[in-house]
Amino acid sequence: MKIKCEYCENYMDDSSEKCPSCGAPNMNIKRTGVGVPTTIDELKQWYEEHNLPPYETTRFFIGINYDKPKAFGIYKDDKTGKFVVYKNKDTGARAVRYEGTDEKYAVNELYLKLKEEIKNQKNLNNKKGSGLKPYEKVIFYLLCIFMVVLFFINNTHPDRGYYNINDTEYYYVHGNWYVYDNYDWSPSSKPSYSGDLDDYFEGEDYQSTPDYTDIKQSDVYDEEWESSDWDSDSSWGSGDSWDSGGTDWGSDW
Repeated sequence: MKIKCEYCENYMDDSSEKCPSCGAPNMNIKRTGVGVPTTIDELKQWYEEHNLPPYETTRFFIGINYDKPKAFGIYKDDKTGKFVVYKNKDTGARAVRYEGTDEKYAVNELYLKLKEEIKNQKNLNNKKGSGLKPYEKVIFYLLCIFMVVLFFINNTHPDRGYYNINDTEYYYVHGNWYVYDNYDWSPSSKPSYSGDLDDYFEGEDYQSTPDYTDIKQSDVYDEEWESSDWDSDSSWGSGDSWDSGGTDWGSDW
């Protein structure tokens, strides 16, 4: 299907990454964030790098056609060449989330579900940690106060959002800078500027303008930027416990 480019108004295929006429990004393409696994092997590596418990504990089976109840999984069917994303319910019945040849899409489906479950487990661990003894609570609160004070003392990083510095658009998030050039966003070193950085700040949210595009529509965008309770740099702690008993095993997904 042909669609019109938002910049030069020439027509292009809806599946094109960029406009062949002006090079502007196709805003209708759903892009995967930086660092997001796109293959089964990459998802396995991501799982290991985050020090997650064994598959038998989390009930996420990557690259395995697991046939027992209570399981999420992904594998490639050697007979058909298709990638299958599934959930085995508590009854043993299987609900297929996706079956097709698009490995990137299949992996992303299970990746998002895994991240969702990690958040749930971290929340459960936080609630368990609230059952402290009185003296432990006092120590815990004092440590919290100390960390908050230390944070404000050392909190010199920029606000997240868009900056116009020397007539060039930049975006800052989670310690990283990005620059807008040639109709697209790319990683950048810290820009040079004079005076107070706040004077260059344009806001956190995208404002419709002909000068730059929404960074959320670019290849550098990472969905984890939007999560306040997910730290992409942290690993599963040795003191954390995983309890899959609270998972809704009766639903299709």
